[in-house]
Amino acid sequence: MHILFVCNGNVCRSVIAERLTHSIAVEYRLAGITAESAGTRALVGFPVEPRAAEAITGLGGDPGNFRARKLKPEHIDRADLVLTMTENIRDEIAESAAAGSRTFTLLEAHRIARVTGARTVAELHRSRDNLSLVGRENIADPIGLSAKAYCEVGDKIADALVPLLVALAPAALPAAHHNWGRPPLVVQPASSPKRLSPLVAAQHTGWYA
Repeated sequence: MHILFVCNGNVCRSVIAERLTHSIAVEYRLAGITAESAGTRALVGFPVEPRAAEAITGLGGDPGNFRARKLKPEHIDRADLVLTMTENIRDEIAESAAAGSRTFTLLEAHRIARVTGARTVAELHRSRDNLSLVGRENIADPIGLSAKAYCEVGDKIADALVPLLVALAPAALPAAHHNWGRPPLVVQPASSPKRLSPLVAAQHTGWYA
């Protein structure tokens, strides 16, 4: 499954989601999941925003070797699943490309999978109109805000992303992970300080609650 994450500038939210997906795929041995990101009004060529990079690192991801890029039709065409940070971006993509059935906000896809037990993109799409929307399913842009705001955005993305990826790739996981409960946690002792992996960080931020 190839996932495309989309925000506006492609230096904060969507790249956080992209780099966390890479890290989560390694952590959970999800060999079939890949990810990329783009922005509708991208700051083309810019690296990850420094505070976003700190949030990625704090969650066990790697913010290096990244340059922002503008969303193009070919990015959408090659994606099995398009996850946006806001409803406006989702609707813009759905209207401009034949991708409506595989385009969701990240929070929307997480909610549908959690409530309905959907385990494929097709099941997510079939279930989206059967649920009442409670509140807005947007992840706000932290650009220009404090480091704390970036951490909160990173946590919010990870809260939704970890269980969603686990749900959409059940064949690659042990049977104990095939649910929305808290997975077993094994922490290996280390002789030197180590960045938090998504799995370990999950325990600190209330994931799988």
